[in-house]
Order: sequence, then structure tokens, then C-alpha cells
Amino acid sequence: MSNRLSKDELESDALVTSYVRATTFYRENKGLLYGGLIALFVVVGGIFWYITNSAAQEANAAESITFAEQQFLNGNFEAALYGSDEQLEPGLVEIANRYPRTTAGNLAFYYAAVSHAEIGDYESALEMIKNFSTPSGVMGVAPITLQGNILMQLERYSDAARIFERAAEWDDNSSTTPFNLLQAAEASYAAGDYSRAQQFANRIKRDFPNSQQATQAIRIEGLLSAKQ
Repeated sequence: MSNRLSKDELESDALVTSYVRATTFYRENKGLLYGGLIALFVVVGGIFWYITNSAAQEANAAESITFAEQQFLNGNFEAALYGSDEQLEPGLVEIANRYPRTTAGNLAFYYAAVSHAEIGDYESALEMIKNFSTPSGVMGVAPITLQGNILMQLERYSDAARIFERAAEWDDNSSTTPFNLLQAAEASYAAGDYSRAQQFANRIKRDFPNSQQATQAIRIEGLLSAKQ
């Protein structure tokens, strides 16, 4: 009981002190305070609008993506991308552009990148995956690897090697890391950057000697030795 009373007294002292300071400041700066209050109301109103609008955007995006997502999962990539005029259902492209800052909108960028790649439109696939916000951890590896694969299809081998290296380092583990290091080695070899290809192969053998990619790294070294 005594502890609670002591706490109340301390709080009361603080409140009294704050009140005195506040009233003194108010008398001396009354004009400024009116302007400050108006600004405060604007800021608070803006925050409230942002939170409310964001929640509405999330709900609308989640509802809008249902049709396109189902088409995507069924392998109907054209319908997934562009929706259905007959059913008045938007496609992934429209959803991504309309709700880019939402969870569903971000997912639409990824789905759209895969869909464009599946139908051979690699330039559009690259633009979509560039706009995708990559999650942290192992869940973010696949989208980065996808970007590397798209760049390989566009024969941008040096860029692909850089992206595969990024995928390898995004989440250091014994599965996706050696896989992407091998992809980086092959991309570097295709780019004619044999020194970098050797570095990636060496790293696989050194850090992941028991992985399946270690055997492939030795194969790449054989190809590299023929270039010397």
C-alpha cells in the first residue's frame, strides 16, 4: 500500500510541475500554440486517414487477387496476368499497379513475374520482379533466384551472376546457398568471366564439400582448365 501511495505522490508532483510549466509557456506563447494545435490536428488526421486507408487498401487488394491467384495456380498465366473482362475480374498486372504497397499487391508482382516468364515475356518479368519487395530470410531466396534466371534468359550473364550471388548470401544455409553459388559460377562462365567462375566454384568446394553442387563445381573447373 505504501509503495502505491509513494508512486502516486511522485506522479502528482510531476503533474503539478508540468502544469505550472505549461501554463507559463501558454501565457508567453499563446499565438504560437494556436498554430501548433492546428498543425497537430492536421498531423493526427493525416495519420488516422493513412491507417484507415491502408486497411481498406489491404482488404480490397486481398479480395481483388482471388481470381488471378487461382488462375496462376492453375497455370492459366495469360488469364492470371490480365484477368477476365467477362467476369469483371482484374489481373495481376492491374492489381500490382493499383495496390503496390499492400501485401496482396506485392504478391501480385511476384506472381506476374513468374507468369510473364512462363509465357516468354522476360522483359516484363524482369520489371515485375524488380518491383517485388523481397522478404527477409529463406523465403526471400526464390524471388531473387527467379530474377537471376530471367536475366539468364535475356543473356545478361554478368548481371545474372551478381543476382545469384545475392541470392546465395540472402540466407546462408546448406541448400539454397550452394545452389545459387553454382548458378553464379555458370553465369560467370557464360559471361566469359572465368576468374569469378573459379571463385564461386572454389567457394562451393570449400564451404559445401558434401553438397550436390560440389560435384558440379568440379565439372566447371574442368571447363575452366580448358580455357587456360
